[in-house]
Amino acid sequence: MITDNLKTPVQNTDPFDSDLTQAMSGRTLFGILSAVVIGALGAAVLVPAALPDLTQSLLGSEPKAYWYLSRSSAIVSYVLLWISMIFGLMITTRTAHAWPGGPATLDLHQQTSLMALALALFHGLILLGDSYIGYNLRTIAVPFASVDYKPFEVGLGQIGFYVMALVGLSFYVKKTITQRGWRLIHFLSFAMFVLALVHGLQAGTDSSGTFMSLLYWVSGSSVLLMTVFHILLKVTGRRQTADRKSQTIERTTGASAM
Repeated sequence: MITDNLKTPVQNTDPFDSDLTQAMSGRTLFGILSAVVIGALGAAVLVPAALPDLTQSLLGSEPKAYWYLSRSSAIVSYVLLWISMIFGLMITTRTAHAWPGGPATLDLHQQTSLMALALALFHGLILLGDSYIGYNLRTIAVPFASVDYKPFEVGLGQIGFYVMALVGLSFYVKKTITQRGWRLIHFLSFAMFVLALVHGLQAGTDSSGTFMSLLYWVSGSSVLLMTVFHILLKVTGRRQTADRKSQTIERTTGASAM
């Protein structure tokens, strides 16, 4: 009696392969993004137009407040993006099972990625109030359209934002696309992170400072190390799977010959 071919079904413990529960409802995300748009446009466009004297008293003869708001929101957005990348790699490398657990890590991965998206949106729109460079909606929305300040580096950040939006919003359409398509979209996260990193390094006005240099080095190296670990696990897993299949075929062939 041959029993080698009988296999006990193994429960899938990968949250990415199971039905995805949205950590943030679509209505909540829409509310947050709407608040960001209204707040940024209100602060950058409506307030200066309605209260020019107040704006002048707050911003002074050399207005930098909008630039500081844009830069600070960009830094927080980048940190959240970095954390989201780490949580995502923890899931794919199974290290999340040790702490804080698969479902919790998946929720944190989604939450941080969506909040990074919201702050990145604010980072761009608030520049409408900066009169030094003179951004407008076209130069903010269209990659490489800005010619007054590092157009290539800024363009990379704009492309990174659209990739971030695609990856973040993919959580809400997972059931309508194939598993392969959804995973391919998520692989764009690596390109997104590189674009954000290069954008911050090259376009950020304080990138040469000690704190920012340390942040970029630590975030970039940690994501690289986790990615290498992920690749090694994939290669090792495929080899082990191939070895098990080969052993099963050999046992089946030997049993049939008896």
